[in-house]
Amino acid sequence: MADTVQQIKDRLSIVDVVSQYVKLERAGASLRARCPFHAERTPSFHVSPDRGTYHCFGCNVGGDIFSFVEAIEGLDFKGALKVLAEKAGVPLVYERPEKRDERERLFELMEVATIFYASRLSSAATKYLKGRGITEATAQTFRVGLAGDAWSELSDHLKDKRFSDKEIIDAGLAKKTERGGLNDKFRNRIMFPIADSAGRVAGFSGRIFGEKASPEAPKYLNSPETPLFHKSRILYGFDRAKQSIRKNNCAVLVEGQMDLLASHQAGWGNTLAVSGTAFTLEHAALIRRMTDNLVIALDADEAGIKAAGRAARAALQGGLNVKVAQLPKDLDPADLILQKGAEEWKKAIRDSKDIITFLLDVLEEHMKTPDRFRRSVEQVVLPFLSDVQSPIAREQYLREIAERLNVSEAAVAEALEKLPRPAEGGARATAAESSKKEVASNPTHSRSFDRAKQAFSILLWQQSLPKPSLDVAAYARELEAAIGKDALTALGTLPENEREALRFSAERLHGKSPNPQKAAEALLSVILKELFAEELREATLQLKKAESGKNEDEVERLMGVCKLLTTRIAQLHEKV
Repeated sequence: MADTVQQIKDRLSIVDVVSQYVKLERAGASLRARCPFHAERTPSFHVSPDRGTYHCFGCNVGGDIFSFVEAIEGLDFKGALKVLAEKAGVPLVYERPEKRDERERLFELMEVATIFYASRLSSAATKYLKGRGITEATAQTFRVGLAGDAWSELSDHLKDKRFSDKEIIDAGLAKKTERGGLNDKFRNRIMFPIADSAGRVAGFSGRIFGEKASPEAPKYLNSPETPLFHKSRILYGFDRAKQSIRKNNCAVLVEGQMDLLASHQAGWGNTLAVSGTAFTLEHAALIRRMTDNLVIALDADEAGIKAAGRAARAALQGGLNVKVAQLPKDLDPADLILQKGAEEWKKAIRDSKDIITFLLDVLEEHMKTPDRFRRSVEQVVLPFLSDVQSPIAREQYLREIAERLNVSEAAVAEALEKLPRPAEGGARATAAESSKKEVASNPTHSRSFDRAKQAFSILLWQQSLPKPSLDVAAYARELEAAIGKDALTALGTLPENEREALRFSAERLHGKSPNPQKAAEALLSVILKELFAEELREATLQLKKAESGKNEDEVERLMGVCKLLTTRIAQLHEKV
């Protein structure tokens, strides 16, 4: 494993990897961009080609190519390893099965199940898919399969492949019978494998199919929550759509697997689908790593419109720009493409409206009186407006609402202010509060310690350079003399991610300086001045006490101390 990691790092630079997700620009010795992990206007995300690392000064995340892919793709380390190995052209050599961890075993099991289902896709199922407009090529690309009517066909096959009952149950593919055997969870269903961002199958969605299917069974059945499958964090088709989403700077959200297959087949490779759950903030965060723009194209029936509304609110709260594609009544995307052609689907997406405009148009059409329209806008539209994260977009929408209602912008703003905002601040407020508590409980978060960290950051930065621009050994001695051995030792035990953040900080502040030596000396001078000033204040207080007690020897000694400290402070001022 270690050899594989090193081979990947030898073939892929941090710039190669990060530049596929964000646009980098040169900033001194490093490169910078707007952070892909949080919303910001001014770039605070820095990449060091020399050290092969990144760090954001806004949200304080950092690491190497593996941690970057883990974060931006929502993967574990082994998922990131798979993605980067494919990019680098490095073959993955797996250890013997008995040495694999639980997750690896479950991923292997899901792959075996996917192959099994695909091999069972019958002519009747293929005919049904063709009737819905799905070609054999598309079905093969998305590895569509079939679960038959036998009670334990898959479980028996997996046992033959030496998977245990516990592993089969943990993967969500079977449940225990009263007699201690296994019954397959999916039977009489067309099976759609749901993969994580690295393309590893994590779960399934099965659509009811077959003459022996129970009429009481749900139309769609999805994998339960498992160690691999978390429906609130995974989107069907994301692994195949992410490149197209980046290219088009837009994602299209549909409701079901058939809609997604039809949309991809019609040329919209940036289409995603939810899998048996509502669209969540975690889904929004996953999309936002690829684009800020989302078009929602859910079914045009009442349930679909309500689902679109819920999805839009979550997407807005997640910082996405949201549009809604209005479909003809009683037609979902798959049926629209089948009955009216791919051009009609393209037109629906391209004619999509900003969520606020869409809601206003729908309400204006259905509300017959101005009063009913106004009340509906207050009840329906304003909550969406409160979720819009961009102040500029919010002001534009506010103006549009005021014009539609024929009222002042101030009146709309006042009504908006009165709305409860449970999500406002949200995680940011919690994080800020947590940070305050941490600072309050940590005595090293003082001004003098912050100065020491700044000086220490220069030492770390210079040590990382192939050709330092100052005498590193001499500077280390001067730093120890200025802050003390204990403080320097404490700084030396900081975790590596904090040390790397300090290197980036020094590089950002002093990387363009023609004379970093001068900056280092000035910082040490400030530290010493603050130290001497504190000692002088303490000596002055002791001197006053000695004078009050008429202790002449102590007064004489302390006067000498104060004079010496005053002289040293003056010398430091002259030096600067």
